[in-house]
Amino acid sequence: MAGGWARDGAVSEQIEASIEDELKRMQARAQPQGESLTHCAECEEEIPEARRNAIPGVKLCIDCQQERDGAFKARGGINRRGSKDSQLK
Repeated sequence: MAGGWARDGAVSEQIEASIEDELKRMQARAQPQGESLTHCAECEEEIPEARRNAIPGVKLCIDCQQERDGAFKARGGINRRGSKDSQLK
């Protein structure tokens, strides 16, 4: 139930649009391409065959990939509601 001047379902539409935008952004991230390496490009550990088959073009072992993913900084999303509290950052 929307309140004020918003039509019914407006909040749900905003949430769904935000999720859809984030999914598109994540899908647009560069994916590994080419032939998978047999050894990690950073630590020289062997990359298991199952990983190479599951992710074509993989260049890093699981440990190095997790370390790199952990360094990822999430960015702020778009506030579609525009509340005053969210604009006080």
